[in-house]
Amino acid sequence: MEVKIYNQKGEETGKTDLPSEVFDVKFNADLVHQVVVSQMANRRQVIAHTKDRSEVKGGGKKPWRQKGTGRARTGSIRSPLWRSGGVTFGPTKERKYDKIIPKKIRRKALFMVLSQKLRDEQLIVLDELKFAKPKTKEMKEIINNRKSMLIALPKIDKNVILSARNIPKTHTIPAKDLNCLDILNYKYLMLPKQAIEVIKETFL
Repeated sequence: MEVKIYNQKGEETGKTDLPSEVFDVKFNADLVHQVVVSQMANRRQVIAHTKDRSEVKGGGKKPWRQKGTGRARTGSIRSPLWRSGGVTFGPTKERKYDKIIPKKIRRKALFMVLSQKLRDEQLIVLDELKFAKPKTKEMKEIINNRKSMLIALPKIDKNVILSARNIPKTHTIPAKDLNCLDILNYKYLMLPKQAIEVIKETFL
């Protein structure tokens, strides 16, 4: 498959071949949905936590004797029935939301999403992406008013990362770490030509 290549000024400089195994895969919405849901679940942070009666402070002594007081019997002030006692069935940090998806399915879904970006003309291939020093203004010119952009880098490039960092809805990611969720979170995907080789080496 041939696709146009552009330089950093937005000028067409030629064409390059894309591997059909990666960029010409039929889209399966159900499979992609399954992978995206699993990735969202695996990234979910468990923050809410309530203390049960074994975790709250106090309660070592029986508040009053069992019989003869006229009050209801009780054994601990940590009881969920008491103010400041433990919480019954509350959320805890021990909850797990992880979903395991086979590697082959994750890779297949990634190829489907990349192929769909190409079909929708939301894939931009550059001959190279380099900066002598961080330049947000130059990065904005390359993005060319595209409101949502994911840039896949063949390797960590501090100047490129710093140039894109302050631009809203623009994010950089190593090409070897590409995944369905990150690609679908952005409308456009920008690939320097070398990043295509990294994708082939990593996923094929």
